[in-house]
Amino acid sequence: MKADYVIVGAGSAGCVLANRLTEDPQIRVVLIEAGGQDWNPYIHIPAGFMKLLDHKTVTWGFKAQAGDGREIIYPRGKVLGGSSSINGLIYVRGQPEDYDHWAQLGNRGWSWDDCYPFFKRAERWSGQGDGGEDDAHGKDGYLFTSEMEREPICTKVIEAGMQLGLEYREDVNNLPPNAPPSIGWCQQTRGGRRRASTARSYLRPALKRQNLEVVTKALVHRVIFQGKRAVGVEFSRGGRTERADANREVILSAGAVGSPHLLQISGVGDPELLGKIGVPVVHELRGVGRNMQDHYVIRCTYPIYGMQTANEKARGLPLVGEVLRYLTTGRGILTYSASLIAASVKILEESATPDVQISFAPGSFKDGQIGQLEEEPGLTGGPWQMRPLSRGFVEATSADPHVQPTINPRYLTEESDRRAVIGGLKLVRQIFHAPALAPYIGEERLPGAKVQTDDELLDYAKRNGNTVYHASCTCMMGQHAMSVVDDNLRVHGMEGLRVVDASVMPAVTSTNTNAPTIMIAEKAASLIKSAAQQRLAA
Repeated sequence: MKADYVIVGAGSAGCVLANRLTEDPQIRVVLIEAGGQDWNPYIHIPAGFMKLLDHKTVTWGFKAQAGDGREIIYPRGKVLGGSSSINGLIYVRGQPEDYDHWAQLGNRGWSWDDCYPFFKRAERWSGQGDGGEDDAHGKDGYLFTSEMEREPICTKVIEAGMQLGLEYREDVNNLPPNAPPSIGWCQQTRGGRRRASTARSYLRPALKRQNLEVVTKALVHRVIFQGKRAVGVEFSRGGRTERADANREVILSAGAVGSPHLLQISGVGDPELLGKIGVPVVHELRGVGRNMQDHYVIRCTYPIYGMQTANEKARGLPLVGEVLRYLTTGRGILTYSASLIAASVKILEESATPDVQISFAPGSFKDGQIGQLEEEPGLTGGPWQMRPLSRGFVEATSADPHVQPTINPRYLTEESDRRAVIGGLKLVRQIFHAPALAPYIGEERLPGAKVQTDDELLDYAKRNGNTVYHASCTCMMGQHAMSVVDDNLRVHGMEGLRVVDASVMPAVTSTNTNAPTIMIAEKAASLIKSAAQQRLAA
């Protein structure tokens, strides 16, 4: 098969690109996805994400190293919509300073002022605000976004945060520069009662176009090169090996794990690693798979008395009532995201802006890990450092594309990261013991009253922390020796090859990464179209 653009990965970025590039009926696009159709019902019920974190068919089944020999599940979507089909639905753009930092690193066109219009272009906001020029949200985009349902126990958490001096922010996506520490309700990628993955929001409307071909259950083996130019990809499906040729570009949107892995097994990366796995070097780029960043959350849980939480609503007759409520009104616990509210706080003295995010959920999980809710009413607060300095790696371990790479975010290897999580855990305790929550809070379950010193808190963090699913930076954008793509997302030293997904971030954004990834794809589509017009004009 042949196309102008061959996109690898129908995830958060790939679906956006497929839609935007095929807006021109003269442009033909092939979109290749390793997973299948997004037919699993848990994908479309927002709270169903808890059933998908280690799902055998809609995730890659990755594992990651978390230090001291501990291994954790590392969910990445393997289905139309990619990780936007299995994530916790949180829609948060991050601090304006995140993007200004990208630009300060030499990435022209990636400041907050440059990126903000693409956030708005993406959105179809259903919350308050008129969507006009002065509104922080867009109304005419493809991505359904909405306000979070507001639970009474979470209202008490917000009151507690305000009692500690946090500013209440009605819209967490309308942050001014240098915003003070704050607390507010999260927002969701949800339209009506259903999840708004990029498969639903972007890909579905584009499927009727004759110039888009979507290939599912197809594993890409390698990028095909002629010299230093990418000319297509080789993939397999149904036991057959096939090829898709790209007249203009191959675009990797396989995510912060998949894109560097595919580059490595295609011969682009560190020659030493490629030699170990027996892959001939096509192009030396030592930064491929390096510089990985991720957010690392450590959860505190408390029993709740006198107020309802998700725990008791999620079983027995109350669950039957919640199902009926969801079916009839599109409300209730089945619309919940991974967290309902978030606090942005400043822990480190050297930080210019808030540096720790605390996510709160109106429920508590067994062993403090998302999955199975506890039986008795509970509440969870989980701090994570917004801008960790620790950087890890993704490394291919074989030339065989079926063999999973090594994933090691190297959590808490930097001293400032350790100080941030210790301070974050202390602040969570302060919030839970503030006057607004004091009448409802029982004795701390996790980490428990016996954990008090800094060393004990750090030990708890190392033993119980987990990913926030924000893998990024493994094909980072920039001009220095370890960067992989330039500020147009073209792979350094190559032709006809771009990377468009969370891997190109030069530094992880301060909050959740799905909204920024969609923004990156919107901006990339604009860059690609502009480059094509310039070629025609030349």
